[in-house]
Amino acid sequence: MATLADYAELLEDLDAPQREKLEQAWPETVRLLSPRGLDNWLKGTAALSHMGRGDHIVRTWIETVPAVARDLGEDIIPDLAQACLGFASRTSGAVIERVLATAPVASRRLSDPDLFRAYLQLLNQLLAQAPRGLRPMLDHLEELLGVLTLGGLRRWASWGAEAHRTDYEELTRYFGLESAESQAILQRERKGTLFVDIHRRIGMYLRALWGRDFLMRPTAGDFEAREGIRPHIAEYFLHLPDAYDDWEGVPGLDLYRAAAAHAAAHVMATTEPLKGDELNALQRACIGLIEDARIEALAIARFPRLRDLWRQFHRPTEDGSMTARFGRIARALLDPAAPVGDEIADWARTAFAGADMATARTSFDLGLQLAHRLRNEPYSAWRDGQAAPYRDDNRYIWEFEETVDREKGPAPQQQVRKHVSVSEMVNEVEVETAGDDAQEIWVAETELFDDDGVSFNEKEGKAPTAPPVPYDEFDYRIQMHRPAWATVQEKRPRLGDPADIETILSENRKLTQRMRHLLDAMQPQGVQRIRRLEDGDEIDLNAATQALIDIRMGRQPDPRVMMRSVRKTRDIAVMALLDLSESTNDPVAGQDRTVLDLTRTATVLLAEAIAKVGDAFALHGFCSDGRHNVFYARYKDFDQPWGEVPKARLAGMEGHLSTRMGAAIRHAGAHLGKVAAAKKLMLVITDGAPSDIDERDPQYLRQDARAAVQEVAKTGVIPFCLTLDPRADRYVAQIFGQRNFLVLENIARLPERLPERLPQLYAGLTR
Repeated sequence: MATLADYAELLEDLDAPQREKLEQAWPETVRLLSPRGLDNWLKGTAALSHMGRGDHIVRTWIETVPAVARDLGEDIIPDLAQACLGFASRTSGAVIERVLATAPVASRRLSDPDLFRAYLQLLNQLLAQAPRGLRPMLDHLEELLGVLTLGGLRRWASWGAEAHRTDYEELTRYFGLESAESQAILQRERKGTLFVDIHRRIGMYLRALWGRDFLMRPTAGDFEAREGIRPHIAEYFLHLPDAYDDWEGVPGLDLYRAAAAHAAAHVMATTEPLKGDELNALQRACIGLIEDARIEALAIARFPRLRDLWRQFHRPTEDGSMTARFGRIARALLDPAAPVGDEIADWARTAFAGADMATARTSFDLGLQLAHRLRNEPYSAWRDGQAAPYRDDNRYIWEFEETVDREKGPAPQQQVRKHVSVSEMVNEVEVETAGDDAQEIWVAETELFDDDGVSFNEKEGKAPTAPPVPYDEFDYRIQMHRPAWATVQEKRPRLGDPADIETILSENRKLTQRMRHLLDAMQPQGVQRIRRLEDGDEIDLNAATQALIDIRMGRQPDPRVMMRSVRKTRDIAVMALLDLSESTNDPVAGQDRTVLDLTRTATVLLAEAIAKVGDAFALHGFCSDGRHNVFYARYKDFDQPWGEVPKARLAGMEGHLSTRMGAAIRHAGAHLGKVAAAKKLMLVITDGAPSDIDERDPQYLRQDARAAVQEVAKTGVIPFCLTLDPRADRYVAQIFGQRNFLVLENIARLPERLPERLPQLYAGLTR
């Protein structure tokens, strides 16, 4: 067994009190740590001693680190030591001592080394933003982590640091939980059930069911937003969200039980993974849906009460989305007695009842049949998921070859638009409540009026597409966000004649042809081989042969005889956000065309370019009439094909009112956040600075737009502005950053530059 004498040279600079503390802790620490862990612990002791920031830091390190290593593993010791050494130049020794003294609290409450490392990063950020608040926060850390996840703690701390950046007294009161606003933000961020509080109960629950232990880890899905990620199984661990709120009246503890039981059922029932290389996304989604039902059926056969646990998370839904349809199918497969009122769900229930549950091949075959039945649905299944919150993302059941490109699901069926007479409209309509996903849209040739002289369109026209959405707004004068200050209201775009868009495409055919070679080069190229590498995956035979020839000839051989296969794919989502304020109706200087006409033309050509490449894209626009009336129009959504309906909406595009840009950017960011893509681009096209009728200070809305850009950037979105205002240099860099904007200054050449510049800009930003 190792002794302190073995490390005499390393510890020779320690003083007597430190050596005494080390000798007291040594017997217990030897039992907890491996030789490598002991070595790191003692090296950290020596490093903190040489730091020269006080004896109390070293003694606290000696005492607390073994407990942290017991909770999180020995690999956390070097990270904690490095963090403390980094803090030394930025804060006092007393604060570093509090960091170490409270480290066991953080390790116990977070229960995961990755979360603890993120916690250390949070402390580092607070030292930069609000150093005076760190000490009082650490004094109340156990109280804070008792009700907050790591994401909640970060949002709580960031709010206080931003709100009281220059008011040191109020900053101290906030982080000491003494102010009313501190308690209010704490209450807003607290979650219902924390994983750290119930993981032992869940572990015993799974052990009672399956007679074995399962490794579980918390996952911080809500680090930047309150929404968590779905559970998943990876590297022998069941990854569960670090907190669950109550779900529609169901306690968070029940949601944890359901998620853990479902994931454990996967582990117990999955004997080998399914091959997913030759399947499209719709087929994989359907197979995963059936496989979820199969493993649950096997678990219910052993433990019938599991059906009651899972059934409460399958609520009846009647909307027309694919998520709702998958939910009805899942409910039918889980509960044979549940009424669903869905033809395909009834078919799936009947087929599932007579299938062999012993093998996953059943899920594969039934899933392919289900996908075949759903292939002509007028919405995109591969962008939707299941509604049941406890089910994992099914990555555990699949196996893929690394060099196979991801395939997309079937494109949604395009709607057919028919212009009919009034008599046909009255006598032949079969589905009066058809939604936007209807296969046919009938339009009457003339307006139809009721007996009172009011048109049926005014009486029974479609309501707004979504309820109003409030957003916080940043007030630079007080350096705080005003909660729920601006309201975004989505409105249905007015329809125009799609023939106008076809005319635009026809008039710009030469430009489209010039762009073709650039667009072809942007399309995915599959697997490419990179040759002439010193370190690669396989030998490049041609290079190896040449090297051998050089050796035989007495020349210096080229050592680059390896090559690597690299998959070239595109996974990009593009949002074009159009400023549709009243100023867009102004004519371009010296031209007959308006700014709106040019914006429409450029947007149409951009859509053609993106559709050619195959990237997911959306076309949205906005205007405003005060902070409670930020009007937002969706001309094309990500899951909608580029066809007649979006073109008709663009043809009817109009310019009105003002430009409250910050709220629109936040709302567009929320739509982008729902899209699964590796790279997300928000392209804002505007002709002027943010402004609105209820705000006279020109800096207010500019600073709010700047804050909105920073907020969406934190979510992984890349904001970029194309402005038609030649004087925009004064403010656009302040909002979007020095490298994230382009000003089209030559107004006289705007009609010829904008339609060509926008697709080129898209090509450059998405390479």
